Amino acid sequence: MAANSFKWVFERGRSIMKTHGMLLLLLLDVFFGSVNGYLSSAHVGQEPPYTQHSPAMSSAAVSTPSSDSTTVTENYTAKCPSGGLCSKLPADCFTCDYHHNCSYGRPVNFTCTPKGGVQCVNESDQEQKVFNLTVTCQFCWQLDSSQYRCNISTTCMTVSCPRKRYNSTCKVLDHVNCIGRRVFLKRLFCNWTGGYKWSTALTLSITLGGFGADRFYLGQWREGLGKLFSFGGLGIWTLIDVLLIAVGYVGPADGSLYI
Repeated sequence: MAANSFKWVFERGRSIMKTHGMLLLLLLDVFFGSVNGYLSSAHVGQEPPYTQHSPAMSSAAVSTPSSDSTTVTENYTAKCPSGGLCSKLPADCFTCDYHHNCSYGRPVNFTCTPKGGVQCVNESDQEQKVFNLTVTCQFCWQLDSSQYRCNISTTCMTVSCPRKRYNSTCKVLDHVNCIGRRVFLKRLFCNWTGGYKWSTALTLSITLGGFGADRFYLGQWREGLGKLFSFGGLGIWTLIDVLLIAVGYVGPADGSLYI
């Protein structure tokens, strides 16, 4: 009898350990998978390597207009003021002998020449064929975000974890000088907005949330109808939505950010 009891206890313990062991392995697999996905995502805070692949020490424009390329010549001469200061010309109006043997973040002087058809002068109103330009030693993709413009994507979801990024083509502003290509690729966070106001969504959730007005405003029609016909989930759903919208967990249905 004792042997049977011991056997039953042993079998029971082994069954429990087997069940809980499988559950533990499953939880560990999910945990480490989430951690791996998080670490390999954009949260590491680094720009992708390919944004740094092209430190070509080329000038602001890599093509030189020839006699049979009148259209190309007119494209840059149209924005190059005649007789202006050489140091104030847009970067497309001259070429420089950029080099990379400088200290990052510090001023460095480069020798530049105006392009064909471009005339500029120094501070003494004397025409210059060659002039010196002081530029901060940094590549164009290292500029502050206020000094270039990028194409904004409205197809990526801003409400996701980890927060998503997208590839964007960026162009340096005309009067900003830098080393390397003035058009480059950069990975940016999805941060576009569809015009939905957080304050409006929260106000509707507090006042008319029981009728689904907040969800309707955010473009979530199914949830809005659910709240409408359930009287806000008898008040429970309404209170939950007030909290979720207040902390920003519930956002617009199109995946954009609040303004």
